[in-house]
Amino acid sequence: MAKVDVPTLVIHGSNDQIVPFETTGKVAAELIGNAELKVYDNAPHGFALTHQDQLNEDLLTFVKSL
Repeated sequence: MAKVDVPTLVIHGSNDQIVPFETTGKVAAELIGNAELKVYDNAPHGFALTHQDQLNEDLLTFVKSL
């Protein structure tokens, strides 16, 4: 991951019981030099469904910033 040199958005739910943030999303964001990290409060592993409006907004904002 340290070799990733393109703009990267890492999004993770703080309540992901399947893939814990501390050992995945947090580490990924730290290893990718210029990564932008978004953590959704109380979001589960399936945050694409539970937080779809926030996710869509963040994705559009990120893509428009490129």
